Amino acid sequence: MTKTAILAALLSPGMLFSASCSAEPSGETGPPTAPTAAAAGERVAALDSADLRTEAFGTFDEPWAAAFAPGTATLFVTEKSGTMKFVDTATGRTGTVGGMPEVDYGGQGGLGDVAFLPSESAETVGRRTIYLTWAEAGEGDTRGAALGKGTLVCEQADACAVEGLEVIWRQQPKVTGRGHYSHRIAIAPDGQHLFLASGDRQKMEPAQDLSNTLGSILRLTLDGEAAPGNPFADRGSPSDQIWSYGHRNVLGLKFDAQGRLWDLEHGPAGGDELNLVERGANYGWPVVSDGEHYNGDPIPAHATRPEFRAPAIGWTPVIAPGDFVFYSGRLWPEWKGQAIIAAMKPAGIVRVAMDSESPREVARIPAENRIREIVEGPDGALWILEDGDGRLIRIAPA
Repeated sequence: MTKTAILAALLSPGMLFSASCSAEPSGETGPPTAPTAAAAGERVAALDSADLRTEAFGTFDEPWAAAFAPGTATLFVTEKSGTMKFVDTATGRTGTVGGMPEVDYGGQGGLGDVAFLPSESAETVGRRTIYLTWAEAGEGDTRGAALGKGTLVCEQADACAVEGLEVIWRQQPKVTGRGHYSHRIAIAPDGQHLFLASGDRQKMEPAQDLSNTLGSILRLTLDGEAAPGNPFADRGSPSDQIWSYGHRNVLGLKFDAQGRLWDLEHGPAGGDELNLVERGANYGWPVVSDGEHYNGDPIPAHATRPEFRAPAIGWTPVIAPGDFVFYSGRLWPEWKGQAIIAAMKPAGIVRVAMDSESPREVARIPAENRIREIVEGPDGALWILEDGDGRLIRIAPA
């Protein structure tokens, strides 16, 4: 088979369809999931019900993020230690991806998010742009998040590689510790801008300081530069990258069908949040929170400081969210437009109805293991990745 033919088989939709924190009480990091033998076709009893049918597709080593290559049913999965794999979700066939960056692995640090440009679909089967985030070591005992851009090339049936990977953005400044990188990516609906979550790195106060990029959501060009029109552009770099600030640890960043940007972030002991992210807004961390410090010290509630943007919905006790999706409604029409959230504590899936700007939780589906990642497949099925030594599981209507 020629390289072109192999590539087409790997990424063609027709072919494919035929065949967290240091150990803190918030649940951002928990005990590793016990290894589970999972062959394709295995059922997952805890999620199976009269309404849902599950199917497991093997296990991964500390999976952190996943994304389907646009226009295909090939799912790419990052593993925190610094490796990436892909899955033919029709057959269960897997492969590896070379060309990964050197990551600073430990705590919450390692290989992070993966994203593709929606405009590069199956027609660009030969080569496509790929974005990756990871924890990068600095001088001394420091580290920070990094964003890289490269080209994904798949010339073998069981292997791909990222070529020309270059760092296009770095968190400023690099600091000590191995928590709260966030480094989630969201491509804007216009296809011209990239939004990036930059966590507070457990340093708290910098989230209120516009002279750095900690505790912020950034709006960048597709090449990682500060996008024109950002709210603090007149202050120079790196303030010109910031879209919103006062964030803690953002582990979900998504646009809804109306083109609005939302983030899902961990509070301290209590106070997990779903936020409507708006230009120039300050979300209050660490001045306010609906949780408290881990040692029990109080934090003023959002209601006491109306100048800060309050969450659209919050959780105390926490749900320790992983990622989330806004569901299309393809297989569950009654879920259309809802936020479907991967939860780690307690483990499960949380459904949130997006009623105007006042979301409300409508259901929880318990799971036997913590759920780190959730994505929607091309046919509307949901795919989840368990935390730790985690299974990849497909969920569809029974």
